[in-house]
Amino acid sequence: MESAGKLVRSGADQSVNRPNSRRPSEAPRERLQSLPHELRLERLAGWTGVPRDDVDTLVTPEALPFETADRMIENAVGVLGLPLGVALGVRVNGIDRVVPMAVEEPSVVAAQSLASGIVRRAGGFEAGSDAPHMLGQIQLVGVADPQAARARLAEVAPSILAEADAVHPNMARRGGGARRLEVRSLPETACGPMLVVHLVVDVGDAMGANAVNSMVEAVAPRVQAAVGGQVRLRILSNLADQRLARARASIPVHLLGGGRFDGAEVADRIHEAWAFADADPYRATTHNKGIMNGVDAVAIATGNDWRGIEAGAHAYAARTGHYRPLSAWEVRDGRLVGTIELPMAVGIVGGNLELNPRARLALRLLGVRSGRELAEVMAAVGLAQNLAALRALVTDGIQRGHMALHARGLAAAAGAPPDLCETLVVRLVESGEIKLAKAQELLATLQAQGEMR
Repeated sequence: MESAGKLVRSGADQSVNRPNSRRPSEAPRERLQSLPHELRLERLAGWTGVPRDDVDTLVTPEALPFETADRMIENAVGVLGLPLGVALGVRVNGIDRVVPMAVEEPSVVAAQSLASGIVRRAGGFEAGSDAPHMLGQIQLVGVADPQAARARLAEVAPSILAEADAVHPNMARRGGGARRLEVRSLPETACGPMLVVHLVVDVGDAMGANAVNSMVEAVAPRVQAAVGGQVRLRILSNLADQRLARARASIPVHLLGGGRFDGAEVADRIHEAWAFADADPYRATTHNKGIMNGVDAVAIATGNDWRGIEAGAHAYAARTGHYRPLSAWEVRDGRLVGTIELPMAVGIVGGNLELNPRARLALRLLGVRSGRELAEVMAAVGLAQNLAALRALVTDGIQRGHMALHARGLAAAAGAPPDLCETLVVRLVESGEIKLAKAQELLATLQAQGEMR
């Protein structure tokens, strides 16, 4: 996956000090899990530069007021909560980030912090991204001469692009807007030949779906007049393959070792695990799911369309006709080198972001200043998740750490009071039965022992 090594950074100057950015010596090193909640919020405010009063809103009773939810979707009846955690010490292009992650699965946040810490000791992630170009598709049926249609469309393209820009003039004024038209011929479909016209739009710091959809709907009549046939669908494509993000990590193998495992052996095993995924779509699917554990968690925390990101990522993984891993790992000159490349249609403005105060706060905690910066951080997060999963799989197995964290959730589900929770977690892990029924049984025993004292 050599293309992932082409790290074109976003336009922002990565070397300057900005609010919410930390020099390497200032990176948070403390594990929040061991601190009382009040101290966690205090540390978070200190690390990110976000005022404490704003950080305190993370624990207000309502994450999203029902009145707001009612404006966001139809038939709203309530608001669903997800745990919001932060991964610490995620260094991307020399800047240390506190990365907000909304996820229900145990071990995702811990794995992120662990792997990011390893990479940070090796210098951190390098990341880059393409310009934020999104595709809008206009489907035409019954076009008599596709070749002639291409020529006619080329003639009128400037006026069609200008008409598209008129739909969102502020986007054009900010340096974005319609860039070009592309034509694809589909000579054989289940319904006969089709012609597809792509409108390529620079959407700036937005995800861009609404803008692109508005543009293709506006220019579709002009396209039809130019090429003939009849217009059918006019819609954004979630395969954002002109809006890629990529990240790279180069880790001395000695940093990968631990316990009974030598670092060089771990590196070789990770390479073998990647080769398995590269050859087998059954394994590649789970390999990529692990990557998306991190990517989706950041997308949800920052109010982005994780479903569109998922769809684009998996389509991109299958672009060669064979479903393959989104990352690549190899051992080179005593270092484990990992790369990742995937479509990343994310934004920091627009859409429901303006309605969701927690998503806006998450972006402030993260400290990104552009959609491209967010995409680069998310690519690095995906690569770190992949590293953590592979390292666990090739050493002690994925269940050891995962089940220990799962046990904590089961202890809470069993109704363990705070003074018995940690003891119950230890007993549950020692039992080897990480199940709710076992947690309830052990809790009853602990409570009975307490009563006897």
